[in-house]
Amino acid sequence: MHIWVDADACPGEAKEVLYRTSKRLQIPITLVANQMMFVPKSPLVRFELVAAGANRADQRIVELLQNGDLVISADIPLAADAVAKGATVLDPRGNVLDAHSVGSRLATRNLLEDLRSSGIETGGPAPYSARNKQDFANQLDRILTRLLRQAARQK
Repeated sequence: MHIWVDADACPGEAKEVLYRTSKRLQIPITLVANQMMFVPKSPLVRFELVAAGANRADQRIVELLQNGDLVISADIPLAADAVAKGATVLDPRGNVLDAHSVGSRLATRNLLEDLRSSGIETGGPAPYSARNKQDFANQLDRILTRLLRQAARQK
C-alpha cells in the first residue's frame, strides 16, 4: 500500500498528520506537486515535482497509483479517476470519496463550475480548521486500518 498526496493544495496541517502516520505505520508516502516544497527527510517520504500546468500532478498520481492505495486530495475529478483504478480517496477535511459518493460530488462540482463560468459567485471553502484536522486524522486512521487488514488478507 502507498499514500499519494495531491500536495499543491493540501494544507500543511494535514501533511504533518500524514508524515507522523507514515512513520508510525511504516507506510510509504509520495507528495506530488508542480512547485517545490519541504518534505521531511525519511526513507518513507518521497516528493515528485511535475511540470507546471493544470492537472499535471493529478495525472501523475493516477498514472502511478495501484489498486488498494490511498489518495489524499480534495480534487473531485482526480478522486473519480483514482476510485476508478481501485484507490480510496480522502480529502484533507476528513471526507471519504468512494464509488458510492464520488459520482454525486463530481456532478455537484460540475454544476458549481458552470455557475461560476456564467458569472454567479458560489463562494469557496471555509478556512481549514482544527476540527478539519482532527476529522482528517480520525478518518485517516480508520481507512488505513481497513486497508492494512485487506492487504494482510490478500497475502
